[in-house]
Amino acid sequence: EYDGERNSEGERHGRGKAYLPNGDTYDGEYEYGFRSGQGTYRFRNGACYTGQYLQNKKHGQGIFFYPDGSKYEGDWVNDQRHGYGKYTYANGDTYTGEWFNDNRHGQGTYVYKDTGSKYVGAWVNGNQEGEAELIHLNHRFKGKFLNGNPVGRGKYVFDIGCEQHGEYIQSEQDKGEGEEENEPSLLVATKWKASEITKLTLWTPHGENPPSPREASLGMDDEPSLHEVSSEVFSPERDEGEEDEGSREEEENQDQEDQGEE
Repeated sequence: EYDGERNSEGERHGRGKAYLPNGDTYDGEYEYGFRSGQGTYRFRNGACYTGQYLQNKKHGQGIFFYPDGSKYEGDWVNDQRHGYGKYTYANGDTYTGEWFNDNRHGQGTYVYKDTGSKYVGAWVNGNQEGEAELIHLNHRFKGKFLNGNPVGRGKYVFDIGCEQHGEYIQSEQDKGEGEEENEPSLLVATKWKASEITKLTLWTPHGENPPSPREASLGMDDEPSLHEVSSEVFSPERDEGEEDEGSREEEENQDQEDQGEE
């Protein structure tokens, strides 16, 4: 059922409201029979999209409210989150940054509501991957990530005025006799191996070499001892479960949206 303007050809054109057989409704602009322009699409499952359309597809700026309480506000291209936008998850976590083909991709910031920690850096196909900074309450880790885990050289920077250099290495797994090797490279947890503690430096993850021990030792008299700083927790306090849960809800809601379209 449609109530609205039409052109001389009888096509929906201009402002109108459509009531779809599946219970969804659309109230907005049409061009030559297609949803084009500004409009609001309400799904019977409680989801709602308000924003720009182009030939029946979300295209331009828009806000999508999902049934679980999460929402996305930002750029859309060809019915997908694409460009720049902010996704607020049902658990209160947020991602703000670049999107590509419905995935977090490029540079972005993920904030964990419960801990206040945040990941600032590169993303690839929805995963934390590349150079980034993981910021906690009184310290931060700068380095590289792969599949959401820190890998390779990096450093922990502490607010007390020092930093610890080192690298994340894959921890070895004990295998029983006759067991096959099941390509654990993507599944094996990495372990932090510290090398030295220095004053704050400008060395970054992509630097050729960290400062030499001799340079690092200068002016260390008024810094805390290695033993004192080693008592800190050097592993990132990240709650991947919450993020993964948010991602699953996001995908489920997208499926519901696809089913609800005309």
